[in-house]
Order: sequence, then C-alpha cells, then structure tokens
Amino acid sequence: MSNWPSWLPLSERLRPLSPYGAPQLPAQAVLNTNENPFPLSGNLAKAIASRIEGVARNLNRYPDRDAVKLREGLASFINSLSSTSITSDNVWAANGSNEIIQSLFLAFGDKGAIGFTPSYSMHPLIARVTNTEWVDGRRREDFSLDIALAKEEILKCTPSLTFITTPNNPTGSSVTISEIEELAKVVPGLLVVDEAYAEFSDEISATTLIEKYPHIVVIRTMSKAFSFAGARLGYLIADKSVIDALFLVRLPYHLSAITQAAAEVALEFRSELLGNVATLVSNREKVKGELIALGLSVVPSKANFLLFSGFDIPAPVLWKSLLDAGVLIRDVGLSGYLRVTIGNEAENALFINSIKAIITKQD
Repeated sequence: MSNWPSWLPLSERLRPLSPYGAPQLPAQAVLNTNENPFPLSGNLAKAIASRIEGVARNLNRYPDRDAVKLREGLASFINSLSSTSITSDNVWAANGSNEIIQSLFLAFGDKGAIGFTPSYSMHPLIARVTNTEWVDGRRREDFSLDIALAKEEILKCTPSLTFITTPNNPTGSSVTISEIEELAKVVPGLLVVDEAYAEFSDEISATTLIEKYPHIVVIRTMSKAFSFAGARLGYLIADKSVIDALFLVRLPYHLSAITQAAAEVALEFRSELLGNVATLVSNREKVKGELIALGLSVVPSKANFLLFSGFDIPAPVLWKSLLDAGVLIRDVGLSGYLRVTIGNEAENALFINSIKAIITKQD
C-alpha cells in the first residue's frame, strides 16, 4: 500500500512494501502454499492433545525459555537422517523458519546479505524489514545455480550472510553437497543453507559440513514433511557459537509451551509422518510426467512442488481459469511460469484434468 496516512511514522524503507502472503481463496484443491496434503493420523492427534492437556495445567507459568527437550529431539532427528553427531547445543528452534531468518538478519546482517534469485521471497523481504542491505545474485536461465558466478558475486559484495536455498523455492532445483562446500571455502561471514524441503530430496544435507565449516548454518522446518504447517516450528542447526549469538536477539519465551509439546510428540511419531514423503515424491514424478505429456515444460524438482511453463496463454489467465475450475495454484511472479504443490491423488487428478481441459479448449 502506498497511501499511508501522513501522521503515521512508518519507516521509509517499509512504505513501498506489500505484506507477504499467498491468496487464501476457497477451492477444491488448494495447491498454492506447498503444504503437505496428508493430515495427522488420529493416533498422533490424540497423542498431541493428551500432551497439551498436561501442559495446559501449567500455562500460568512461562515455557522452557531454551526449549531444551525439543532441541534434543530435533538433534536426534537430524542425526538419524544424516549420521551427524550434533547435540541440543547445535540446535535453535523458533516460530517457523521465518523467525529463524529474521533472527539471523538481526544478529549478523550488519555487512549485508546476498541470495540468488528467484528464490524464497521472504529472504529479501525480511532483509528490508530488518534494514539489512540485500544483493540479488543471479541464476542461469534454467534457474540452476552457477557456482563460479556465485563465488564472484559473493567476493564482490563480501556480505556477512550468504543464502543458498536447496531445494530452491519456487523452482525446486537443488545444489549438491560438493557445490555447497565449494561456496563454503570462499564465503565471508555465514553461509546460510535453507533446507525447508530437504526431506523430499536425495541430496546430502549441509548439516554434514558444519563440523568442518563452522560458518555454515542450516535452516529446517517441520511445516512440510511433518505435516505441521499449522504448528509453526522452524529450527536451525549450527555451531554452538552461532546459537549463542542468536540468543542475544531472541524474544523472551518466544516458543510457547503448547508449540514445544506438540512438536515433541510429532518427533516421536516421525517414522509415521515421514512415511508420506515417499508418496509425495512418487506423486511429484507422476504429475511431472502428466504435465510433460500435455506438452508443457517442467523445471526438475526435488521438493514437493513443480514449476512449469510452455502454456500459450498468459500465466495470470491460466491461474484464474484453474481457480474457476476449483484448483488454486501459485503465480510466483515469473513470466510464463506457474507453480503447483503436489497434493493427494484426488487433488492432483483435478489439477491435471482441469489444466488439460483449459489447454485443449485454447487449441
């Protein structure tokens, strides 16, 4: 909004901005925010409710400020995935990964930040909000990351924070562990690897590099693979000195007792929850094949979504036509591209049948 009232002392850097948010519109298939389509099982929901009932008796008291038990559980989870040996001292949890990102800017953003766009749009937005100078690094035309060029751009601006998103949002493309290590050798300050969609990828996690390169920090979330978007739980894995520094900018008691309890239970049920990941990966490949069969182009993805192009009508028109058919996907602002989250079988079928009907009608 640009017509702020004259009496409102809003910071000049915020006046031209618009709030972040995907459209929240009614649809039969909501495939625009990369949520996991599978709800929690009845047993898990009951276990969370039971744990929260116990916590509720003590809501007159502040929660564990340091969320020690939860951080221990997250450390155990990462160790089981990547054969690392991190402890709770290497983990920090917050209200979604966006709070993690904001805290990184607050603690370490004095010398600016760089990210390689298109990527997660909240990185530059939070940079602006926290008054951190942001540089847009470049990607290849196919949206892959040119490591040689990335190193040049990093060394040119010498930021205190370098952001790499893998799998990348909104494209789904990945950066290999060897490429991340190549960047780590030249990056000044911290190399922030955003792995929000890592469970859907077969790439090795950057958490395996932290012991050798203590300036690498890795952002993860429980929103996607854990079907836990509504709980708002993000976390960071890093050297203990990074965690200690984040405590300086952490708000007091920022993670509620209820959130901590729910996340602790989810981690206890992680085998059940992660069982849906393989299904989503399989469905991703199936939807990709169906889009290609329709003559569309799909960016290779290791996330739970697909970025596609090759349609003959403007992206906003196709987006609206799909919405009229009951399918809500995402226009990410890339000319000629749209992004679809992988849903359940019925949602995926509705999406494919709807886009096929629209394209056929155009022909």
